[in-house]
Amino acid sequence: MIKILAIDGGGVRGIIPAIVLVEIEKRTGKPICELFDLISGTSAGGILALGLVVPEQHKADNLVPRYTAKRLAELIKKDAHIIFDKSILYRIPGGRYVYRRYPDDGIEFVLEKYFRDAMISDALTDVLIPAYEIEKRNPEFFKSAKVTSEHPTQIDVLMKDVARATSAAPTYFTPEKIETLPDMAFIDGGVYANNPAMCAYAEARAIFQEETDFLVVSLGTGEANAPIPYEEAVNWGHIGWSRRMLNIMMDGNSDSVDYQLRQIVMPRNGEARYYRFQAELGRDTEHIDNSDAFNMEKLEALGIGIIRDKANQAKLDKLCEQLMR
Repeated sequence: MIKILAIDGGGVRGIIPAIVLVEIEKRTGKPICELFDLISGTSAGGILALGLVVPEQHKADNLVPRYTAKRLAELIKKDAHIIFDKSILYRIPGGRYVYRRYPDDGIEFVLEKYFRDAMISDALTDVLIPAYEIEKRNPEFFKSAKVTSEHPTQIDVLMKDVARATSAAPTYFTPEKIETLPDMAFIDGGVYANNPAMCAYAEARAIFQEETDFLVVSLGTGEANAPIPYEEAVNWGHIGWSRRMLNIMMDGNSDSVDYQLRQIVMPRNGEARYYRFQAELGRDTEHIDNSDAFNMEKLEALGIGIIRDKANQAKLDKLCEQLMR
């Protein structure tokens, strides 16, 4: 059985899937990278995915992950305010309509700290990380499995650069230029694959062509259900919609991929082969950049709510039993 993990994008809401991953490691007694054959993540989920597979030492023989899921959850909570620290220009009157929200220094400092000189080829488990290339207008995937390929994004690159590319959300951060890919520029993979589970499933089918049994575990970063009243939306123009469009697109993509996988990854021998863990957000927790300590506590509580839910407890029991086979 080929085991696939996919983690949605969602900024600070990445603490939610991190809590689920902590529970899986706790139940199995193994690091996530030993439980799955392919791990995919977009944006914040991409940072998490890479964090789960980065080795303790670059080019070392010992294949020990640098971070446990618990440590990554702690780092997300601790470092969110560094990443999402509004620029001075954004704060001036009218600045929000002209300038991006956040300087790149914060996110680049954090990614340097997490990944240092690790290359994508160092990944302890195969990874698939989506980004969107704006020069040629193409979706692109960074893959550890094929770094010797002649395709540009499949040459070896630094993990910190891949993490920066997949999380370069429009209006939040600048596009990412990677030194070894000078003709390309990347923005957040969430513009087309915020939920990368379908991409990961397709990639796994391509890598493991002789296999017929696939297990897909998809972790959400919260579902925004607060209504958008017609009476408000009907009066929005470019600026009104631009403030909300990215979140709407990302949430819509995540839900549509969930629907697709429920139809095509069917149970086998009476056992589920597709698991989706998701939380419901309130209006006050849906923002991807609210790094306020109180909001981070609420998001963490949503993750804890997932693993304490009785129905999810039974799902986690069965899932972890399957992962240990």
